[in-house]
Amino acid sequence: MLGRILNDLGSTLIEVVAGEADPARTVSGVLIQDPLDEPARLPGAVVLGVGVYGAEPVAALVDRAAGLGAAAVVVRSPVPVDGPVSEAAARTGLTVLGLTPGASWAQVAALLRSLLAVDELGTVGGPDEADGAEPLAGDLFALANATAGLLDGPVTVEDRGGRVLAFSSRQDEGDNDRIATVLDRQVPAGKLRALEERGAFQALYRKEEPVYVDGVSDKPRVAIAVRAGGEILGSIWVVVDGPLSADRTQALQEAAKVTALHLLRRRTGEDAERRLRADLLATVLEGGAHAPQAAVRLGLAAQPACVLALAVTGEQYAPDRVAAGLRVAEALTLHLAAIHPRTAAATLGPVTYAILPAGSDEQGLRVAEAFLGRIGDRVPAVIGIGRLAARPAELRRSRADADRALRVLGSGRTQRRAARLSDVYAAALLEELTDRMAAEDDLPDGPVIRLRAYDARHNTALTDTLDAWLSTFGDVAAAAAAVHIHPNTFRYRLKRLAVVAGIDLDDPEARFEAMLQLQLRPPNS
Repeated sequence: MLGRILNDLGSTLIEVVAGEADPARTVSGVLIQDPLDEPARLPGAVVLGVGVYGAEPVAALVDRAAGLGAAAVVVRSPVPVDGPVSEAAARTGLTVLGLTPGASWAQVAALLRSLLAVDELGTVGGPDEADGAEPLAGDLFALANATAGLLDGPVTVEDRGGRVLAFSSRQDEGDNDRIATVLDRQVPAGKLRALEERGAFQALYRKEEPVYVDGVSDKPRVAIAVRAGGEILGSIWVVVDGPLSADRTQALQEAAKVTALHLLRRRTGEDAERRLRADLLATVLEGGAHAPQAAVRLGLAAQPACVLALAVTGEQYAPDRVAAGLRVAEALTLHLAAIHPRTAAATLGPVTYAILPAGSDEQGLRVAEAFLGRIGDRVPAVIGIGRLAARPAELRRSRADADRALRVLGSGRTQRRAARLSDVYAAALLEELTDRMAAEDDLPDGPVIRLRAYDARHNTALTDTLDAWLSTFGDVAAAAAAVHIHPNTFRYRLKRLAVVAGIDLDDPEARFEAMLQLQLRPPNS
C-alpha cells in the first residue's frame, strides 16, 4: 500500500510534493525510468525518476508513468511543483514524491522492495488471519512505531548481526548514524566494532533490562535484547536524549517480549517458505504431471533455463564442511538472485540446485565460474551445469546433466571447478561404467587387473610402466622420462609386463582395452 511507504519512509526519505496521496492505493513493484528503453507495463508500480530534473521533464515522466499504470513517481528534491508538474499530477491522478537530497537511489529501491515484500508476506495466509489479527510482517513495523510512540524516539528492530528487520517513523529525529543504518538496512561495520569494543553487546546479551549506550554516536541509545528462553533473537534500539524513566523502561521490556513472539513467528514463516520453495523446485526437477504447475509457481515457465548443481567436495570426510556447504549455498542463492530475479534455488540433500533462466548453457557456465571466482579457495565447491531446457518439462534432463558433471568434478578426474556435461562427457562415462561394474560385481580379469595384483604382491611398478607407454603413444624415450627410469630399463619392464599381463601390445584392441581399464577407478578406491 502507498500508505505504508509514506508512513515508514515519509519522515526520513520522501515527501508528497504534488498530487493527492491515497494511502489505500496498491503498490505492486518498483520501476526505474530509462529514457532509451520502454519498460514493461507494471500497474501499481512506483517509478523512480533517476536523473530527471526540471519542471518539464518531471511532468513528462508523470505522463509516461500514468501510461504504464503506475501508482506514484519519485524524483529528486527540490521539485518545481508549480505549473507543469502539478498539472500533470492533477491530470493523471498520480502522486509525485520528492526524494531527500543525498539519499542513494539504490538504497531507496532496496527499501521500497523490502516494504513491498513485507506487504506480500502479510497477505500469505497464516494462523493469525483466522483470528482476525493483522498480518505478521506488518505487525513488526507497527510494533516499532508503537514502541517509538511510547519511548518518544525512533526505533529499529535488529537481528544479532546488526541487520535492520523493522524500523519506525521519525528516523529524521535521530542522527547521521541512525539514518545510514536505516538506508542500508544494516548497522555500519565501524559502529558494530565500536559497540563491541565498549562492551555494549556483552552487557546487552547478559542483562534482562535495557542498556544505556552513550559516546558511540552523536545521540545516545537505549537497547534491549529480544529473547526467547535462553536464545537471543535480536535487539531493539531507541535513539534517546538520556536514560529512560522507570515507566519507559518497563514499556521497552514489554515491547521486547512482544517482539520476541514476532521474530519467532517470522523465523517459522521463513523456514516454511524455504521448505515450500525446496519442495516446488524438487517437483520441477523430478518432472511428472505436477512439474509444470510447480514451475509456474516459481515463475520459471516463461523462459528457457538450465540447472546448476553445487556441492562441497569432501564434506563426508570433514563434518565442519557441512556448515560451510550451507553458507556457500546461501551465497550462491544471493549471487543468482542478483543476476536474475526469477532464479529458484534450494538445497536437496548434499547438493544445492538452482534453476537459472538463461539463453544458453554457456551463460550458465560463465555464471558458475564467476561465482566460484568470487568465493575463491575458501570452500572447495564445484558446480555442474545442465543443458538448456526450452520448457519446464526438459529441466529434469538438465538436472541429470548437472548431476553427471558434478560427479566428475568431485571425483578428482579433473581440476576444473565448474563444467557442463559436454565438457567432461568421457570422464562421466568412465564414472558410470565404474559404478555399473561395482554394482554388478562385473570386474573382468583383464591384463590391467593382473598387473595390479602382481605389483601388489611383488612391490613392482609394471602398471605405471604400461600407463606411461600408452599415454605417450609408444614413445619409449618419453615414457621412460615420465616414470624417471632409463629407456633400456623401461624396455625390459615393457617386455616383462607383456608376459605377466598376457597382453599383445601390437594388438590395437588389446591396447584400447588396457587404456580403458587404466582409466576406471579400482574397486574400493
